Amino acid sequence: MGKHGDDCVWLEKECVMRDSNFGGQAIRTKKKLPIHSFIPVLMSLALLFAMAAQAQTYSVIHAFTGGRDGGYPFTGLTLEGQNLFGTTFGGADNYGTAFLLKPSGSAWVLSTLHTFENGPDGAGPSSPLTVGPDGALYGATSAGGGGPCFTSNGYHGCGTVYKLLPPTHSSPNTNPGWSATILYDFSGTDGSYPQGALTFDSNGTLYGTAVNGGTADSGVIYTLTPSTGQWTQDILYNVMDDGDGEFPWGGVIFDNTGNLYGVMTNGGPNGFGVVYELSPSGSGWTESAIHGFTDEGNDGMGPQSGLIKDSAGNLYGATVYLPNSGGSAFELTPSGGGWNYDFITAFQGGLNLGPYANLVMDSSGNLYGTTFADGQFGYGTVFKLTRSGGSWSYQSLHNFTGGNDGASPMAPLILDGSGNLYGTTSSGGQYAAGVVFKITP
Repeated sequence: MGKHGDDCVWLEKECVMRDSNFGGQAIRTKKKLPIHSFIPVLMSLALLFAMAAQAQTYSVIHAFTGGRDGGYPFTGLTLEGQNLFGTTFGGADNYGTAFLLKPSGSAWVLSTLHTFENGPDGAGPSSPLTVGPDGALYGATSAGGGGPCFTSNGYHGCGTVYKLLPPTHSSPNTNPGWSATILYDFSGTDGSYPQGALTFDSNGTLYGTAVNGGTADSGVIYTLTPSTGQWTQDILYNVMDDGDGEFPWGGVIFDNTGNLYGVMTNGGPNGFGVVYELSPSGSGWTESAIHGFTDEGNDGMGPQSGLIKDSAGNLYGATVYLPNSGGSAFELTPSGGGWNYDFITAFQGGLNLGPYANLVMDSSGNLYGTTFADGQFGYGTVFKLTRSGGSWSYQSLHNFTGGNDGASPMAPLILDGSGNLYGTTSSGGQYAAGVVFKITP
């Protein structure tokens, strides 16, 4: 990432960094934010010479043009039946799109469901799409809507949570017919720059995280509850940066008893980020850091991927940096009222080159994920981690070349019922605007 200088514009207490490779994406960061804490500047989009993709099972199913189909996808995909839904940060209007990819024979056909306009509908989608109990798609944008937030690339507003309704049966087949509804506009004091996956509970309430804003401008964990056609926000926890952590990232997950878990990329007892638990307590919630990263030995720093949970209640996540390495994967196991930290593996490279996305687990307990900029060519990898006894083995499934196969994946992978992996790269591809890819077993 560039230094807080030419790539950084100070607006009140915040630093706004721009990345032209994301179509002018602005990342809002707080003053004194360490350089490892937010999305790094993308590496060059072109190699000096072409290289063939090394894995026989790897295929590109869509190369974004940066035009009407969008560009620079980094929030991830959602599988619904045989269809893939996703978002891009850029596109013809430079504010992002929501899209559908449908299989058609041996090919895939992309439809743009919505083009964001940097107005009331938001700008810069910053979460994967979540299928709600009503069949609609839900997501968040990093900017747009109301509020006083402003970024140097022209984005305004503090972000939104939106809903995309599917077409009615009477909609023409030539027009997807999806309609966008804004559920909530952030104003800063209630959070800003919402990011990470949205999660529904059994009552239809949405849970999410905002990286900035709140009482201490260190982020919030919030809910949105539907009632008579409206959605009401409730802040579950105002992050205070007083040892509790700073900048909640990647959304939250539930355990079987109603507790919430997530990560904060900074702060905590050691200043290098935390894994936290939010537990219901009377009419409120109590936050506790169940692991404070130390940036020492096999304990990394700066987690930006969210968490996943297995059937035994163990948590899995990743950091973007590990001393003398490019990040780590880890496991947290509940034990006697506390949690044990277990190191899984280290990744190549250095600061900010490791995993930015959630891991995904198959039915056999194997873990899959992506790294941003390590691997054979320095443009990231898709990897598999296999547990055997008390240890894990690492396998590289694909090394991105930065050419037509894409570069710099930042989004979680998804698995279908046949064991196929799907994912996106934030850049690279035929038009240097990112790709959607598939890896078959």
